Amino acid sequence: MTILLVEDEASLASFIQKGVAAEGYDIKVAYDGVMGQRLFAQQPYDVVVLDVNLPGLNGFELCRYIKRHSPRQAVLLLTALDGLPDKESGFGAGADDYLVKPFEFRELLLRIRALARRSSAYAGQHALLQVADLVMDTDARTVTRAGQRLELTTREYALLEYLLVNKGKTVSRIDIAEKVWDLHFDTNTNVIDVYINYLRKKIDKNFDQKLLHTVVGMGYLLQG
Repeated sequence: MTILLVEDEASLASFIQKGVAAEGYDIKVAYDGVMGQRLFAQQPYDVVVLDVNLPGLNGFELCRYIKRHSPRQAVLLLTALDGLPDKESGFGAGADDYLVKPFEFRELLLRIRALARRSSAYAGQHALLQVADLVMDTDARTVTRAGQRLELTTREYALLEYLLVNKGKTVSRIDIAEKVWDLHFDTNTNVIDVYINYLRKKIDKNFDQKLLHTVVGMGYLLQG
C-alpha cells in the first residue's frame, strides 16, 4: 500500500510515518499543501491523508484539486476541526473519510485500510456502471438516466456507485455504513435512510420504472 501524508506538524507526521512504515506500507510525507500537491502529481497512491490547516494550500483546497484530477482517489482528512460545518466542508470538498484529532493510531490505520479496500474493490470495475437505463461513468463522474444528466452530491454519488457495483444484490445498512460512510458509523442514526430517499428522488421520481428498492428488514436493492 502506498500512502501520501500531508501534515505540517513535524512530530505528528513523524509519529504517523513511523507507525505506517512499521506495518510494511510505503509512505511519503509533505509538510505543506503545495509540496503535497507536487508529490501527488508524481505517482499514484492508494490513500491520501490530509491535514486541513496546511500552509500554502489548505486541506480542503488540496482535496478538491485531487478529486478534480483523480476522482476515485481515496482521501482521508485528519484535523482538529470537529464541528459539523467543518465536516460538511470536508465531505463537500470530496473527502471519503474524516478523522478528528486527537486520535488513536490504530483507528487511523483501520480507516486507511478500509479506504484502500474500497478503492481496490472499485479498481477492477469498468468505467461504465449500468443498470437498465441508469448509467454512471466513473471516469467522467457523470450519471445519466435515459440520457438525462442527474446532478448528485459527493455522498449521493458514492452511495450510488456502491449500489451499482453490487447491483442485483441486497446490501444492508451496515454494508453501506462501512463502505460509504466510516468504520464508526452510528447505527442509531437514520442518515442512510435519508440519503437513500435523496437518491431515490433523483434516479426514480420522474421515471416509470423504479430501480432502487427497499427490502424490508434486510436493506436496499438496485436492479432493473
